[in-house]
Amino acid sequence: MAVVQSVASVTLNSLSRVSAALAGRGAYRLMHMPFARSSPRQAERERMGTAHIERMRVGAASVVTYRWGSGERPVLLVHGWQSRGSRLTDLVPGLLDQGHSVITFDAPGHGDSTGRSVTILDYREIITRLQDRYGVFEAIVAHSMGVLGSFDPLSRGVQTRRFVSISGVCDFTHLVEEFCSTLRLRAQVQEQMYRLVGARLFPDLPADRMPFSVTHAADIVSMPVLVIHDEQDDLVEHGHGLRIAAALGDRARLVTTNGLGHRRILGDGEVIRTVLDFVNGGEPQRTEAAEKHPTAPLAAE
Repeated sequence: MAVVQSVASVTLNSLSRVSAALAGRGAYRLMHMPFARSSPRQAERERMGTAHIERMRVGAASVVTYRWGSGERPVLLVHGWQSRGSRLTDLVPGLLDQGHSVITFDAPGHGDSTGRSVTILDYREIITRLQDRYGVFEAIVAHSMGVLGSFDPLSRGVQTRRFVSISGVCDFTHLVEEFCSTLRLRAQVQEQMYRLVGARLFPDLPADRMPFSVTHAADIVSMPVLVIHDEQDDLVEHGHGLRIAAALGDRARLVTTNGLGHRRILGDGEVIRTVLDFVNGGEPQRTEAAEKHPTAPLAAE
C-alpha cells in the first residue's frame, strides 16, 4: 500500500504542475477508491452465514445486504472506510434477544459488494432504500465514516428513533484533509478537490455549510444519540466525538473509552452492553460521571 500511495503522490503532484484541474479530478476519484478490502474474521464469517442475504444495484455496483430476523423493529449497522458490515455484528445476538431485526450491508468497493469506489451519495441511497424496505429504524449504529454517511441521509428525511456513533467522523473536511496529508498533495490539488466535492456531492448546500458536517444536521435531527469515542483513537481523533456530542447538546450522551483505539472498540464487551442498553431505551442524557471524567475508561484492558 505504501508503494501505491507513493506512486499516486508523485503522479498527482507532478500532474498538478501542468494542470491543477486534472490532478484534482484524479485525486477526487482516488479518494473514493479503497486501497484494500478487509476480510471477515472467523467469528464474523460464521455469523454472516446465518444472515438472509440479498443484493441491490447501486450505480454500477452490486451491493450485498444482510438481515437477521423477520425485518420487524429494524436496527441498521453502518460500517466505515475499508471495512465491512460484519465488523459490527458482535451486536447481533444481543439485538436479536431484544426482539430487533438487524440489517447491515457492504458498501460498494467494500466487503463482498462489487465496485471499485464509493461516495457519501452511495451511503445515502443504500440507507434510504433500506428504510423504504423495512420502515423507520429503531436505531442506527454507525462506525467511523459510517457516522457521517448516516447523518447525511438523516438530514434528508431518513428516520431513526435512536442513533449510536462509535469512533465517528464529524466533518467531511476530515476525509479530504487526511487523504491529502497521506499523499502529501500540493495545496492546489486540495483546492480542486474541494471544488469537485461541492459540485458533485453537495451541490444543494449553501457555501457556509459545504462540505457536509454532522454539526449541520444538529438542528434537523431530534432523536437521542449515544456518542462513544476512544481517547486514544489513532484514526479519528477524540475531538470528533466531542464535536458531535456538543453539537447535539442534551440529546447526546458522551462516553469516552481509553485504550480501545479505533477498531477494537467495536468488540469490547462493555461497549456492546452500553450500546444494547441504549438501543433498548436506556437514558440518552449525559451521565454525571461522563461530564466530570470525560477521559475515564469505560472498561479496563
